[in-house]
Amino acid sequence: MLFVCYPKCTTCQKARKWLEENGVTYEERDIKEDNPTKKELKKWHKQSGLPLRKFFNTSGMLYRELQLKDKLPNMSEEEMFDLLASDGMLVKRPLLITDDVVLVGFKQAEWEALK
Repeated sequence: MLFVCYPKCTTCQKARKWLEENGVTYEERDIKEDNPTKKELKKWHKQSGLPLRKFFNTSGMLYRELQLKDKLPNMSEEEMFDLLASDGMLVKRPLLITDDVVLVGFKQAEWEALK
């Protein structure tokens, strides 16, 4: 199980605490230090079944600085993947990735279902 997070993010800290309290074994990856590649993002997007827009960290400063709220509707999927792969701070976190499930963000009920 891969846990992709930003250590300073409070939601990521809550998610890590949940993983530890529930005895879940995982490999941790810092999204800022080791940004997901375009290939990984495409795979995770497909596995998640979510709209690509759900992979954007809409509350992040960079998202606002780039005015992505207005730009995303006019972008192609390829442009969105390029953008997400360019900076880990644009990617919603945490991500929890197993062989067949990708969870975006920390919603405890969804994570409980994985146990």
